[in-house]
Amino acid sequence: MFEKTVEALKRRGYEAVAVATREEAKAVVLKEAEGAYSVGWGGSETIKEIGARTALESSGKEIRDHQTQMDLFLLSANALTEDGVIVNIDGTGNRVAASIYGPKRVVYVVGRNKLVAGGVVEAIIRAKKCACPPNCRRLSKTTPCASLGTCADCDSPDRICKVTAVFDRCPTHTSTLVVLVDEDLGY
Repeated sequence: MFEKTVEALKRRGYEAVAVATREEAKAVVLKEAEGAYSVGWGGSETIKEIGARTALESSGKEIRDHQTQMDLFLLSANALTEDGVIVNIDGTGNRVAASIYGPKRVVYVVGRNKLVAGGVVEAIIRAKKCACPPNCRRLSKTTPCASLGTCADCDSPDRICKVTAVFDRCPTHTSTLVVLVDEDLGY
């Protein structure tokens, strides 16, 4: 299944690789970070789970949380279609903004649990159903999805699903690598 998605991502202008484990994904991220002075992180649980954030901090790399100007920006996707469309939902837009424009290099690390067989609609449903509720709980948001465990399409001011970005192709002038990992990672 990854081969099809890797080829689709490449057709859409991304660099893409598939790895078997989180350790291999971490190695790719650390290699990407070697020449970077500053590394941005948009709050990704996936980046934490593979141990990349801790390793980068231990190596003395400057980690910039929630900023758009840096050498390398690390994040995950809320969903990725088999045909290479990336979907991210954000509360303030800083994470999606940095993945579109600003950093010299963007690296997505995407676990197999975020891959959807359908199209954009299924990807958005996956993001709202599987990513938003646990992220609201993690961030101590007082939203219906935090307590119900599923999207209620609420009007809460604490809502984190305010900005939806659909990446049909790699943004112009944004060097982007997508690392697909054959493990469940993040939400």
